[in-house]
Amino acid sequence: MAVTLLKQKSSQSLRCLVVDDEPIAIKGVVNFINQLDFLEVTDTCTSAMRATEILKSKDIDLMFLDINMPMLSGLEFLESLDKSPLTILTTAYSAHALEGFRLNVVDYLLKPLEFQRFFQAANKALDLFQSRIIIQNSNEGSDSDMYIRQGDTFQRIIWEDILFVEGMQNYLKLHFKDKTFVIHQTMASLEEMLPKDSFFRIHISYLINIKKIDAISGGRVFINGEQLPISRHRKEDLLKTVVYVKLISK
Repeated sequence: MAVTLLKQKSSQSLRCLVVDDEPIAIKGVVNFINQLDFLEVTDTCTSAMRATEILKSKDIDLMFLDINMPMLSGLEFLESLDKSPLTILTTAYSAHALEGFRLNVVDYLLKPLEFQRFFQAANKALDLFQSRIIIQNSNEGSDSDMYIRQGDTFQRIIWEDILFVEGMQNYLKLHFKDKTFVIHQTMASLEEMLPKDSFFRIHISYLINIKKIDAISGGRVFINGEQLPISRHRKEDLLKTVVYVKLISK
C-alpha cells in the first residue's frame, strides 16, 4: 500500500545526525528524514566514537541513535554525554525501552521502521525543540509566562508558580498549588529551559522550584504538603547550593 507523505512547514529545520552500524539502516532513516520539511540530514556515522567527534564539531538538534552497536552501545554512548541533543532511539529489540526513557529520549522506534511511527516521533521532537526555543527566548526577557500544549489547547502558565516537576517516562507532570498539567517533554530538556537559579534536580524523577521549599529533612524535600525523595548523590549539592548560603543558625 502506498504511503501518503505528510509534510509540515517549519521556519527552522532540525539538524539531524543518524548513528547506526548498519549502512542500510542509515539509508532508511535518511530516506524518511528527506520526506519531512522540518528535518534535514547534517551527518551520518556507523559508530558512537565517530558520533562523539561529530557532536563536538557540528550543531546537532536531533539524533537518531541505534542501540545495538559494537564496542559502545547507543545507551552507553548516550549516558556518557554531558549534554546530548534530542534523541530518538532505533533498535530491533524492545528490551531496552525503559532504560532509554530513563535517559530522557524523545521516543523509541522499533525496526523495521514504519513511516507513521517515524513521523509521530519526529513531530514530538519538533514540539520539544520549539518549546525549548520559546522558553529560552522568554528567559532572555523579563516575562515568566510560557505555553504548554494540552490536547488542542495552548495553556498559558507562569513558570514561577511551578512547585515541582515529576517525571513519568517520556511525560512530565507539572505540579502547581491547585492544579497539575501533564505534558510530552523530557526532564532533561525542561531542566535546560528553566532558570538554573530557581530550579534544582533532586532526583532522576523530580525537579523542584527551590523558592517553594518548605523544609528539608533526612532524605526528603517538603513542598506544599508533598514529600519528595532526594537522591543520595544530589543531597549535598542541594544543601550547598540552596541551604548553606542562606543558613543563619548553626
